[in-house]
Amino acid sequence: MPRSPAAPRPPLSIAVLAHLRHPVAAPFMGGMEAHCDLLVRTLRAEGHAVTLFASGDSAGDLPLHAIAPRAYEAELPWARWRGTPELDAWLAAAYARAWEAIGAGGFDVVHNNSLFAGVHGWAARDGVPMLTSLHVPPFATLRDAIVAHAAPWTALTVPSRAQLPLWEGVRPDALHVAHNGIDLARWPMGDARGRRAIWAGRITPNKGTLVALRAATRAGIALYLAGPIECADYFAELAPHLHAPHRYLGHLAGADLAAAMADAAVALCTPMWEEPFGLVAAEALACGTPVAALDRGALGEVIGDCGALAADEAGLPAAIWRAMRVPRAQCRTRAEALFGAPAMVARYAALYEAVFAAAPPASSIASTRALLA
Repeated sequence: MPRSPAAPRPPLSIAVLAHLRHPVAAPFMGGMEAHCDLLVRTLRAEGHAVTLFASGDSAGDLPLHAIAPRAYEAELPWARWRGTPELDAWLAAAYARAWEAIGAGGFDVVHNNSLFAGVHGWAARDGVPMLTSLHVPPFATLRDAIVAHAAPWTALTVPSRAQLPLWEGVRPDALHVAHNGIDLARWPMGDARGRRAIWAGRITPNKGTLVALRAATRAGIALYLAGPIECADYFAELAPHLHAPHRYLGHLAGADLAAAMADAAVALCTPMWEEPFGLVAAEALACGTPVAALDRGALGEVIGDCGALAADEAGLPAAIWRAMRVPRAQCRTRAEALFGAPAMVARYAALYEAVFAAAPPASSIASTRALLA
């Protein structure tokens, strides 16, 4: 007998495939790792059985199935090895191990958080229900695999409406918007006791750290930087600009980063690419900190009326001062309404059910339990 619409969803057995460049462990190297960690923890908190397929140096308290001893950045750094046969072979072997274990695991659904194109062909071939979260703009290998291996039992999410038109050729009915979520309790609202700005993220050219430093200097406001130094040469380029009152706080984790964010009067986001979402902006809003940002990608969609956008670096100092006029309570309210982890997972759960229901009866990983019975 079909379930009534009001009946609670039964727990699922979910395989989560991680990106393998960095471990899923705090302090997170980037948004993909933070998203994966939060996804697994929130799904488990809601009663689902979850296995994370990731590198063995990921957090020990996660339900981990290691598919490589260490993340590949430790062995084959992306800046040097990207696009090489060696890195391609490393990734193919790791994800083949994951797929073999998934095939034997009796999972209801796979949530693919990786950028490995091969899994799309495997899911189509094996009738495996799979939801893929697309955290980056399309690149040819990934987009071609998605288009070539479309199946009724596969679906995709992008983290913002701004990403939808970029995935040309993908079945429109398979592509959905699901904003990335954050753990609001870990990002408490602050009172901006420090009349300064904060910038958080990987210190690398495509994040525009130097742009933020120059803009803060012209705006006459101190800027505190927090994040891992991904590119030592770029950090050296920052050095002449990183003088008092500006400070580098290091790679902060958890409560320390949240405290620094909550203590700031404004957060700066300065991507040099079309940012698919902007997790730092959502975290800042949760702390009550308005955001001044370059108008790139989805940042306007995330920030809304809780900050100010600039078309280019020249306009950023004025945007900083406009953003600081936004009431902090307004920022927190927006974060609570749009970016809580339970709302993100509820969106995913509806899509899990849809791909599970569309899978062929002979699916190699679907459990024998009738999900929709």
